[in-house]
Amino acid sequence: MTTVKQLLDEKGHEVFSIPSDATVYDAIKTMSERNVGALIVMDGEKLAGIITERLYARNVALKGRMSPLTPVRDVMATNIVYAKLEQSVEQCMAIMTETRVSHLPVIDNGKLVGLISIGDLVKSIIKHDKFIIEQLLTYIQH
Repeated sequence: MTTVKQLLDEKGHEVFSIPSDATVYDAIKTMSERNVGALIVMDGEKLAGIITERLYARNVALKGRMSPLTPVRDVMATNIVYAKLEQSVEQCMAIMTETRVSHLPVIDNGKLVGLISIGDLVKSIIKHDKFIIEQLLTYIQH
């Protein structure tokens, strides 16, 4: 089983964030520039929430709000579900499915150490399954 720690060691621990008083326009622009679907929202050193493309679509675009005038804190999710380093990719997939989120901040000893997406988990599972298939084929061929 692949753990979140192993996944982050391979993927990287970089987390893109934005202050809660930034505008939604700034958040969407940052997501576009960084080619990511979510940003962690920070109040100083404290994790305050998460802003995603889906939250933007539902809480700004569909409600007729103006992105340059709306602060991130008004549309971010604050009921944050997170992962721990020792959890397995499969456990995180179950959490994401159950809670209907596509990104999990990774917390270790109360500190933000990474961010994983559903895409990261799917890639990890495919890689693991491919390895198992190759091993079985090698076994069968010999």
